[in-house]
Amino acid sequence: MPPTLAADEGAKMAFDDTLTRRQLLKGAVVLGAASAVGGPVLAACGGGGETTEPSPTAAGAPKKGGHIMSGVSGGSAKDELDAHTAYRTVPQIAMQWQLYDALLGFDPEHKLINLLAESYEASDDAVVHTVRLKSGLVFHDGKPVTADDVVFTYKRILDPKTNASGADQLSDLSASGIKKLDDLTVRFTLDRPNAVFWEALAFFPNAIVPVGYSPRVGEGLIGTGPWVMKNYVPGERADFTANPDYWGEGPFADELSMIQFADATARLNALIDGQVDHIELVEPAQVPIIESNSDLVLLQAKSGGWKPFTMRIDQKPFDDVRVRQAMRLIADREQMISHALSGYAWLGNDMYAPFDPGTPDLPQREQDLEQAKSLLKQAGYDNNLTVELITSDAVGSGMVAAAQVLAEQAKGAGVTVNVKNVNADIFYGTDYLKWTFAQDYWGTRNYLPQTTLVTRRKAPYNETHWRDDEWEKIVDEAFATVDDGKRNDLVAAAQNIEHERGGLIVWQFNTLLDAYRDTLGGVIPDTWGQSACKSRYNLMYFK
Repeated sequence: MPPTLAADEGAKMAFDDTLTRRQLLKGAVVLGAASAVGGPVLAACGGGGETTEPSPTAAGAPKKGGHIMSGVSGGSAKDELDAHTAYRTVPQIAMQWQLYDALLGFDPEHKLINLLAESYEASDDAVVHTVRLKSGLVFHDGKPVTADDVVFTYKRILDPKTNASGADQLSDLSASGIKKLDDLTVRFTLDRPNAVFWEALAFFPNAIVPVGYSPRVGEGLIGTGPWVMKNYVPGERADFTANPDYWGEGPFADELSMIQFADATARLNALIDGQVDHIELVEPAQVPIIESNSDLVLLQAKSGGWKPFTMRIDQKPFDDVRVRQAMRLIADREQMISHALSGYAWLGNDMYAPFDPGTPDLPQREQDLEQAKSLLKQAGYDNNLTVELITSDAVGSGMVAAAQVLAEQAKGAGVTVNVKNVNADIFYGTDYLKWTFAQDYWGTRNYLPQTTLVTRRKAPYNETHWRDDEWEKIVDEAFATVDDGKRNDLVAAAQNIEHERGGLIVWQFNTLLDAYRDTLGGVIPDTWGQSACKSRYNLMYFK
């Protein structure tokens, strides 16, 4: 049965520090458990983290008014907020969320919901996908949102000159396949079947913009989001006013300012001193300070974001599957989580997409140094393997420490790991995707869209240079399989192959931490996020 979304049943609810990618796409929108057998369904949003806050409607009508001040991570003076290209730094992403909306989206508990779409339907062969807009939608400039804007948006994304971050997820779509049926309806006819095309419609950088959209820094940033841009100084701050025509819930405050701080200590000090009401990306080491202050609240969210070690399977020594298996057996994941992340993460098992309904229940891989030494000896390395591991603070907080912990663990298997810490410009520079052994960062996705970006043959960010004909055939079949159960079985088969002979060491999934003053309400955890609340300022209010 093809996935179908009816009218929205509820209101929209509405990665580590520094640069997450010189490239794009690294912290994409979650696809969650709503895609299990039976197809996507709509659901009202609720809390998804360890520290929860009731929704404003559950606690009674929130107060109106006020100016929310939020401390966010540092960016660059070169940042810009084009809806389709500005997906490079954490603050850019958070600021985009205030301005724009996609057709579909996800709530904090991984349920697929309609955003600008009134309905979505796919044909039985997964080639034709039809979206109908909600009526009465308007852009920030008062212009009605129509099918013409959707057509313009997707043609702009597909145009190579745009260099849009969402284009890679639209590889099955040509510009000629986008047709307006009436003022509110658009039909996408794909070049080949794609049973999960709706994931591209829900990818946030595929946000809808008006015909003729051509933004400049701080100007022309027209969308349908809960906030309207008032002032933007790249690398320093963004100021917004509430969108009076917003179609979803809130905003409850009158104004929002996102102040950029270069480091986590400065953000926390600003919160303690009352300069800001909320901060994102709290460091685990800062948790005791927050918990000891009765004016502050810690927000936690269990995310599917992951920071793997990456082994190139086309270069020695990792071209031998026994070496890759050995390195996975060297890793004491719980120790790395404890020492590098102060326990604020959850256990990984060398596969991404933990929330995918097709993810199999694989035996947890644990440290086994004797088996690792045996495999290495079979591969010709008898206490004499030396490798260089490239790391960077740009990958995320605690990742350099994790590299150092892995290097210590490797000594137990007779492996010397030389850790080389480089800056962001080098790590994500011209040699990115060329490192033989390195680390990286990815946000939460389901399995198939993640393969499009990182493991399929033409994936733009294939860090491990993964190539496997048997696996590729299964994944291709999964994309073309409409039946959810059969597709989930194929996903499980593909994951089993990657778990056995892939080039990723997935040792953890992120636990995200925010903090806020207890005068602020409506701060709700989100299991996707780049921050624990996914920067949902439209839901926040002053008590």
